[in-house]
Amino acid sequence: MSVQIVDEALVLSTVDYGEADRIVTLFTKDRGRLSAFAAGARKSKRRFAGALEAGTHLRARLVERRGDVYRLDGVDIVQSFHRLRDDLPRIARLLYCLELIRELTRDHEPHAQLFDGLRDYLQKLDAKEAGPTSLLLFELDALAQAGFMPSFAPCAMCGQPTGERPRFDPEQGGVVCYPCSPRVPRGFPVSPQIVEALSRLQAGERTPLSADLRARGREILNVFIAHHLGRKLKSVDFMEQVGTD
Repeated sequence: MSVQIVDEALVLSTVDYGEADRIVTLFTKDRGRLSAFAAGARKSKRRFAGALEAGTHLRARLVERRGDVYRLDGVDIVQSFHRLRDDLPRIARLLYCLELIRELTRDHEPHAQLFDGLRDYLQKLDAKEAGPTSLLLFELDALAQAGFMPSFAPCAMCGQPTGERPRFDPEQGGVVCYPCSPRVPRGFPVSPQIVEALSRLQAGERTPLSADLRARGREILNVFIAHHLGRKLKSVDFMEQVGTD
């Protein structure tokens, strides 16, 4: 028996299938990440024209079959975010955020707050209201929502202040103080300034960071995310090439 569903969705990615079809990975508000078969999506100008671009906000009409298999029967575009698609740095951030969410989530696990956070960030990106620091804010929030929040203060091992010579070790979940550092030989030194800056962002402060602090923050989060996912995200290199400003 099949069940018809209507849900808000953001397009995470698509893969061509056969000569005319596509498999679409959606991040839905009520059902989390799921894949749906879009028959004729590469040829139909009426049903899916322009709707399956990465990041598009949709109202998706789905048919659920046995075994959590979905068919995408139709869509209504809520927002296409077309204004960001002619700007390489914003495209890079779009693709990075979509890949991050795709890898942090599991199929059929709802994350309504994470959905709202991604949608809101893409709206700001489209409106040119998302400054460079906002990407770090989005990442920290996404990690927290997905249950992977890094610890920047206090020390992840002893709970004491991280002090003047902290190190970052993803295996320990974050920053460790100098006295604990001999126990984490794989950690690497980080400045107290970036530890404080990331701590403030994590606490909800919205003060823009300098270019140098943003770069240091990106390095730390790239290492942390790669450790927990088991690989570096593919979109990181593209984003580094074109920049985020």
